[in-house]
Amino acid sequence: MNVKLLAYTENADAICAAAGKSCYSEKPAHELINQGEPERILGQIVGMGHHSVIEHAYFTFSVEGVSRSLTHQLVRHRVASFSQQSQRYVSLKEPTYVIPETIKNDPECREIYEAMMQSVWDAYHKLQKRVPSEDARYVLPNGCTTNITITMNARELLHFFSLRCCNRAQWEIREMADEMMKLCKKVSPTIFKDAGAPCVRGACPEGKLSCGNPRRKN
Repeated sequence: MNVKLLAYTENADAICAAAGKSCYSEKPAHELINQGEPERILGQIVGMGHHSVIEHAYFTFSVEGVSRSLTHQLVRHRVASFSQQSQRYVSLKEPTYVIPETIKNDPECREIYEAMMQSVWDAYHKLQKRVPSEDARYVLPNGCTTNITITMNARELLHFFSLRCCNRAQWEIREMADEMMKLCKKVSPTIFKDAGAPCVRGACPEGKLSCGNPRRKN
């Protein structure tokens, strides 16, 4: 898995703070930017539940080498934009797939898994010689890799991190979410100061379903 931050709103903390401050001022945001402390201003406004001000900040990621199992989960997040590698127009010449650690660490399971993957790709290539690739791709598994571009605003990212950085989230999407969060914290430390699973901010909302091993801030 390779996660890159392609583009983001420059000076997002200050822009969102100015946007929030403009709601309570006679002055427009451009006159309020860099006036005051963004951390204090955003902490107060967002702390009151006014999360719309951080929707002005956008972040775009390039994600490489994740499984289709991951992207099937990812597209459930509605307030986002996705551009995914097409299996219709991109021929998958070599077997490329994600191996879960549970399978990788068990020699017998890994042998079964890799043999099955090779069998699938053999069938895929044989079908490509007789039918269009868009039909041959139906044999490809959830584990095959894909590349995807993701754009979310800061408000949706905080929601995404709250769900997907949790220990109860599926391991692959949790790994991606953790990498995305690290990148966001570097460029926008105020907005993402308390980002992550709910347990980094307080009590676990899962109740009896809690993992029992809360994640700590940073």
